[in-house]
Amino acid sequence: MLVYAPGDEGEELVGYGQLEDTDPVEAPAAELVVHPGFRGRGHGRALGAELLNQSGHRLRVWAHGGHPAARHLAQTLGLTMFRELRQMRRSLADLELAEPVLPEGVSVRTFQPGVDDVAWLEANAEAFAHHPEQGSLTQRDLDDRKAEPWFDPKGFFLAEKEGRLVGFHWTKVHAKEGLGEVYVLGVRPGAQGGGLGKALTSIGLRHLAGQGLPTAMLYVDADNKAAVSVYERLGFMTHETDLMYRSET
Repeated sequence: MLVYAPGDEGEELVGYGQLEDTDPVEAPAAELVVHPGFRGRGHGRALGAELLNQSGHRLRVWAHGGHPAARHLAQTLGLTMFRELRQMRRSLADLELAEPVLPEGVSVRTFQPGVDDVAWLEANAEAFAHHPEQGSLTQRDLDDRKAEPWFDPKGFFLAEKEGRLVGFHWTKVHAKEGLGEVYVLGVRPGAQGGGLGKALTSIGLRHLAGQGLPTAMLYVDADNKAAVSVYERLGFMTHETDLMYRSET
């Protein structure tokens, strides 16, 4: 949806809102933006109210960067904050990490498209059982990602023990931005707590550094204290914080 306001040369586009209703589990997600020169005039509130109306008052809204004005708008609309997503970064220049130490009996290899799909989907579902968005990925979702130009199986690492997939680290290269991403890192519940996550992270970072990328980044929920602690010990620091608000009905 678009918002226009009178300008010097007729009406000007001053705001935009978008509603995505594709998640089978969660409420519709929305994003909205108002031109800086037209803020403080009620356009954001009008967009938010219309998004609430169109979603049937079941709404999730991202506030990128956690800006105070966005927080105020969310409160005005009766939304409450329920998710804090951190983007963390670290330099890959002169990367110095201890040699990864894998748990006993665990070996690491790279992903084989078409061969490892089913096993990875099963491991992903277990590792992210608490995370509906990631844990519910299907074969079609995986196929879509494998078809992306950035997909590189050489940067998709699988950890196995006795022939069973127990963890993985899928990296992603943002060539234009010069960023290497810890795209998806997961460890099956039965293999957690033994240092596998840290080892897989180190393996992926070494791979990204080998691509000549200057910086690594990742996204992690702030309430995932264990993961945040691992990343901080590996030299990551919070670069930006995004907040998600939702309606209570």
